[in-house]
Amino acid sequence: MDAPEVLRTSARYPLPDSDPDLAELRSWAATLLHDVSEDIRLDVLLVCTELASNAYEHADGPRTVRLARVAEIIRIEVDDGTPATLPQLGVSRISDSRGRGLVLVAHLSRCWGTREAADGKTVWAEISA
Repeated sequence: MDAPEVLRTSARYPLPDSDPDLAELRSWAATLLHDVSEDIRLDVLLVCTELASNAYEHADGPRTVRLARVAEIIRIEVDDGTPATLPQLGVSRISDSRGRGLVLVAHLSRCWGTREAADGKTVWAEISA
């Protein structure tokens, strides 16, 4: 599936250079989605956390999270400053402590992907509202 266009109208949350406050990120997203069912909201919060965590672990800054609702879709986008390192869907194994984040994102989302840019990349996911 081709990556959808960059979100033009969305809520933006710039992430700090170090030590992300993921609880604050989740609170911001939950406030924006106050009228969405709890199940959907929790899925979006988990996807936000996983994509933001991956941006800190595997990429350089600056980092930004964007959220938008388009019709019955909630779209999460996380930008980072590392264009060459695209995420790979890992194989989660019970004994491993790594490789589960994008597996969770793939299961919770209707689709997900990446979009490269000259100054970094965007990892995005869409959840049906």
